[in-house]
Order: sequence, then structure tokens, then C-alpha cells
Amino acid sequence: MNRIALFLATNMAILLVLSISMSIFGIEGVLDEQGVDLNLNSLLFISSVIGFAGAFISLALSKWMAKKRMGVVIIVSPRNDTEEWLLKTVNEISAKVSIKTPEFGIFDSQQLNAFATGSSKNNSLVAISSGLVSQMSRGEIEAVIAHEISHISNGDMITMTLIQGIINTFVIFFSRIIGHFVDRVIFKVQRGHGPAYYITSILTQILLSIMANIIVMWFSRKREFEADASAARLVGANKMISALKALSNKSPEALPDQMAAFGISGKKEKSYKSLFSSHPSIESRIESLLRNS
Repeated sequence: MNRIALFLATNMAILLVLSISMSIFGIEGVLDEQGVDLNLNSLLFISSVIGFAGAFISLALSKWMAKKRMGVVIIVSPRNDTEEWLLKTVNEISAKVSIKTPEFGIFDSQQLNAFATGSSKNNSLVAISSGLVSQMSRGEIEAVIAHEISHISNGDMITMTLIQGIINTFVIFFSRIIGHFVDRVIFKVQRGHGPAYYITSILTQILLSIMANIIVMWFSRKREFEADASAARLVGANKMISALKALSNKSPEALPDQMAAFGISGKKEKSYKSLFSSHPSIESRIESLLRNS
């Protein structure tokens, strides 16, 4: 679905840095009411500030980080007929959904994949792999581009940022409550906060962030179905189904973990690992398109 722009890894790192910084500079002192109990209202406010800051900083950096991480070469002036057709296709599909044409580029990889990211509908990036260009038909490539542009036009990146911000808020909130409990009940600290509070809070924050990704990935899988359906309406269900079958037949590798939520194909996970997958299975996506076409 959504494009969690280098999102989850970047977001967790930023969240951790912000949390540690708040502790170092003593800002979390407002959480201590008269040195004994947590002020829950203050805690919730600061948690939301940190949580949404982490999500929106990740979003703001997403396009730049994606270019650097994947080595995307932006196509401005086409060097051959294929690049000319690709740019024309991006322009035409963007016009159909009434958004500004996103930056378009190719990254060097023989795996079949593509991704979209950016801070807004009119400040976005679509990139496809060189392997996808060389191994897919033009109709299939058109469907892939339509799928990625659908993520942009559907506002998936902003939606996922808001969801991530809410989840971040509660991760920070409950990690501090747990840290406070350990500090007061187990280590018997009566006023202020001891080392146990900070250590427990950070470790709990990391654990809760990992568990909370289950919720984020569930939303991501839901949005993947919608992007497929939008692409089918734009270029035809047959092209979208053909593109998905090509991805399945070629056994595409996944993008790096940090980029997983960006791509059109994801890891083929089994059992509990599917809870952390950003994409539903290709088989279920094809079934959904057939059922609704």
C-alpha cells in the first residue's frame, strides 16, 4: 500500500534519537509531577510531539533517502525510445489522476520491482528497476507505473505517516509508563527518575515499535489491494493481472527491508512472518482483481 518511506527503519531511528535527546536535555522532567507520579496529560502531549515528529521527518526525507539508498538515476531527457515511452507513460497516467507528474527514474537491479515515495502528491518519485524494464512487456510496465502512481494519487504516503504518528505516540506513551513502573516498584526510586527508567523506556520503546509494525503492515497490505484496483481502472485489469503474474513467475526478490513498503512486490513470507509483510501475496492480489473485474 502505502509508502512507508524508508519509513519504518528511518522512523524508528529518528524516534530513538528524539527520545534520547529529550532525556539528555531534561525535557522529560515535565513528566514527573512533584517528583513522584507521572503527569499523564503532559506525557501524552510530549509523546505525540515525538511520535508525529518522527513520522513526518521520515516522510520529508523519504524521497532523498530512496534516491540515495537505491541509486535511482532520474530521467529528465530520454536517451532512447524506451525512456521516451516511459516518460510519456508517466505523464499520461499522472494526468488521468490529476496530479503533478512525479520525478521518474530507474535503479540498477535485475530484480523485478518498483516503488513510489515522496512528501506529497505533487512532490513524489516513481522508480522502476532496470530488470523490470528489460524483462516485462510494455503493457505490464504500464500497469506497474499505474500501480505506483495510484499509491501517490490515493494519498497513501500521507495516510501511512498519520497512522505511524499515532502508533509512535502510543509507543512512547506506554514505554514511559512501563519505565516509570519499573523505576518506582522494582527499584524503589521515590523522587525523580533513576537509570532504570531511561533504560527500560528505551528498550520497551524498541520492542513496542517492532510489535506496532504489525498494525502498520496490515494497513499497508490493505492499500496494496486498492492500488492494484486503481491501476486496473487506469490501464485495464488484464494488464495489471499480467504484471502480477510476471512478478510471480520471475520470483522477484524483495527490496531491502527499509524499502519493502515502497515496492510493488514483497517478500514471500509464511506463517507469523506474514504479519510483518508490507504486501499481500501476489496470488491473493490476482484473485482480488479477478473477483472485481
